[in-house]
Amino acid sequence: MKLSIVILNYNVRYFLELCLKSVQEAVKTIDAEIIVVDNNSGDNSCDMVTHLFPDVILVKNTGNYGFSKANNIGVSRAKGDYVCVLNPDTVVPEDVFVKLLEFSESKEQLGIVGCKLIDGSGHYLPESKRNVPFVERAFKKLLGSTKDYYASHLNKDAVGEVDVLVGAFMFMKRELYVSMGGFDEDYFMYGEDIDLSYKVLRYGFRNYYYGGTTVIHFKGESTLRDKYYTQRFYGAMQIFYEKHFKRNLLFDMLVWLGIKIACFFGRLPKARKAKQVDKYILMSNKMDNKLQAVLSKEVVLSSYLKGVNDDTEVIFDTNVLGYKEVINMMENGNGSKSVTYKIMPKEANFVLGSNNAASKGEVILF
Repeated sequence: MKLSIVILNYNVRYFLELCLKSVQEAVKTIDAEIIVVDNNSGDNSCDMVTHLFPDVILVKNTGNYGFSKANNIGVSRAKGDYVCVLNPDTVVPEDVFVKLLEFSESKEQLGIVGCKLIDGSGHYLPESKRNVPFVERAFKKLLGSTKDYYASHLNKDAVGEVDVLVGAFMFMKRELYVSMGGFDEDYFMYGEDIDLSYKVLRYGFRNYYYGGTTVIHFKGESTLRDKYYTQRFYGAMQIFYEKHFKRNLLFDMLVWLGIKIACFFGRLPKARKAKQVDKYILMSNKMDNKLQAVLSKEVVLSSYLKGVNDDTEVIFDTNVLGYKEVINMMENGNGSKSVTYKIMPKEANFVLGSNNAASKGEVILF
């Protein structure tokens, strides 16, 4: 088997359905398997997978084991030469795995490969490519300077070596993942992707950012930025420094103090105010009367994305449009930063989207 895609789910049933439908399209020409690991979700995620995706391997954990342990469980079930760790709040284009397999098989000492990520509004996510967060870089970021934290030597469309990739999408040889011991289970959530990326580098492998393909990462879905987010994030950073950069008592105390200060004063990303939608544009070849009935504003049927006003929300019908086509339109936009988007999955009775990376997205059932 060539590829195993491992998706960890926790209470994001509708985003998982959209993700799985996009992944299914992306593996049609590949000898691949899809593994969903569920961390004891309280919604009906598992029933949905069993009913709609009978060929997907479903692993039901009896508790919330966190990101690292649950993904390690998933990879332990994998049979592919390559493995892709993928978040459930993602949408992938049809050719993403074909491109990454072709790219990866041309490289020696291949480490981890990541790709370009955009949020639910089509905006580029700079954490798609990062440098190792040495102490100086981390504190510069805390003070608002991100130039050294993110891998700014590559533009977002480039292909090249970087230090750190993001855990929402990590593509590598399964043998490498296993040889590194997978994700370090000392991390419950956050930091494990930095840790694994750094370990791979230390063993002489090369990590790559591949800007030739784009994946949507709604981001706020799988890890809501609640009041405990800062504590969890900086707690993970403390684990990382203790494991890899421990020097002497004075230095360790300074790092510990800096992390505590950052945790205390760190600000959560601000969620934007709810958008007032005056008109919906349905990108499809026919009007969906059930959807129209539940929306409070005018719905206009269209086959192209031009002249869209700021007060408009665009709904992409993937019964008609390909996922790559949708991603391209979101990424390239129409010149307005205020237009928002939702996606209607194939053969589904809902649309979903997220207007920013700091808060939960919206699911509209019809």
